[in-house]
Amino acid sequence: MNLSSPAFQDNQLIPSAFTCDGRDISPALLWSDPPAGTFQFALVMDDPDAPGGTWTHWVIYNIPAANSGLAENIPPLDELPDGCRQGCNSWSRVGYGGPCPPSGTHHYVFRLYALCRALHLEAGLTTQQLMPSIQRQILAEAHLTGLYKREP
Repeated sequence: MNLSSPAFQDNQLIPSAFTCDGRDISPALLWSDPPAGTFQFALVMDDPDAPGGTWTHWVIYNIPAANSGLAENIPPLDELPDGCRQGCNSWSRVGYGGPCPPSGTHHYVFRLYALCRALHLEAGLTTQQLMPSIQRQILAEAHLTGLYKREP
């Protein structure tokens, strides 16, 4: 399974439009080659370089298997028209929160999970709540890492 973005390449800088220094909108994401038997996807974006430990920027799940990506600028709604549900990020807000590192260059890891069954999870879950729910359902995992450093 492959995960990419038209906005940035793997291990390259995330454009400021997708950060707290810009429009703070989610980038478009594209995926391909999910394994046979995929019923649903889940995606988590986090910053493992955060000073207090891993900081979650986005949790979105119940993504239909027919989807091959997410559009740019997903609104911060609990549930989207196609059935996707969003969880709470580390700011305790539903939806995407862009990179906003206090210092230095941070890595922002998007993790896409292909799931072997539809889970119909309620909206508002944190990463800590989502992961145990999907752990035994993961068929495949794909990663995309973006970098960001705030300019003084």
